[in-house]
Amino acid sequence: QVQLVESGGGWVQPGGSLRVSCAASGTTFTFGAMAWYRQVPGKQRELVATIPNHGSAGYADFVKGRFTISREDGENTVSLQMNSLKPEDTAVYYCNAVSWNAIYWGQGTQVTVSS
Repeated sequence: QVQLVESGGGWVQPGGSLRVSCAASGTTFTFGAMAWYRQVPGKQRELVATIPNHGSAGYADFVKGRFTISREDGENTVSLQMNSLKPEDTAVYYCNAVSWNAIYWGQGTQVTVSS
C-alpha cells in the first residue's frame, strides 16, 4: 500500500523559514509528478508547487520567489523550502503524488505563521 508521509512544518514568525518534506513508502515505481498543496478551513485546497520526475518545477503566483520545491531525479521524495513566510501562508500543507493510474495524498502537516 502506497503511503505519503510528511514531516516538518510547525510555527514560525513572519519573515521566517520552514521546510516540509514528504517520503513515499510501499512503492515499486517512480511517481510521474509530485506536488505540494495547502488548505485552510473553509477554503478549497490549492496547488502551491509541482515538480515532475524529470523537468522544471512550477509554482503558484503567490509563492514565486519565496518557496522552492525540490526532488531528486527518480526518487519518491519531495521537499518544499519556504522562505519569507507570511501569515497568509498559514495552512495545512499536503504532499501529492501522481502515478499512471492513481493519485496519492499525505495526511497533511500544519504550518503556522504568526507573531
